Amino acid sequence: MTHCKNCNTVLNGKFCSDCGQPANIKRIDGHYISHEVQHLLHFEKGIFFTVRELLLRPGHTVREFITENRVRLIKPIPFLIFSSLIYTLISHYFHTEEDYSHALGKMYGKSSIGPIFHWVQTHYGYANIMMGGFIALWISIFFKKRNYNIFEITILLCFIMGMGMLLLSTGALLEGIFHSPTAFLIMLIMTLIYVCWGIGQFFDQKKIVNYIKAVLAYGLGFLTFEIAIVIVGLTYDIIKFLLK
Repeated sequence: MTHCKNCNTVLNGKFCSDCGQPANIKRIDGHYISHEVQHLLHFEKGIFFTVRELLLRPGHTVREFITENRVRLIKPIPFLIFSSLIYTLISHYFHTEEDYSHALGKMYGKSSIGPIFHWVQTHYGYANIMMGGFIALWISIFFKKRNYNIFEITILLCFIMGMGMLLLSTGALLEGIFHSPTAFLIMLIMTLIYVCWGIGQFFDQKKIVNYIKAVLAYGLGFLTFEIAIVIVGLTYDIIKFLLK
């Protein structure tokens, strides 16, 4: 008689009746890795559908996800991390952010602020989640009468910012291939327009004031995120100086 290697329950079939662990665990191979990636990103029916819907009707799509159907789209946080990873890989391969990195180095010198900004550059997935928290706070202030809580707004931003990172990835790819910074600048402007359009459409596409609020919320969220980085860096430097 065999027992489950996970919970020690007596096994009567191919799977544990208590925790679902397989009785015989197969070796990890290429098929296993491929299945895990597909399961994470829902490739078989989710990723391309999600991108298409977010590109054409971002606000409506996210509202439907929150209030009606959470099966058709891939999960928002993995989507943001995955799209941010794509941008990071493309920008690093083509070195599209080297000028920005050098500018930060000159601006902050030996301060701890520079390394924090560098971490943001190399970890856009997690950094976008943190920045999304600041933007979500401002959105909840500007749209406080719309009856969406901070967590639902965060889901909105994961989808919208994730799609924004894919647009930026396209810009970085075009810049790298054609050596044209203008291509990236155009995609950056389009991304900012897209993000504010998606936020405004989520609340009510018929009211122009909602798009204005979206621009203000996103801009203030980005600004306060940058200020927070500066404060953290300065605080660390002061504490390090006092402990010497």
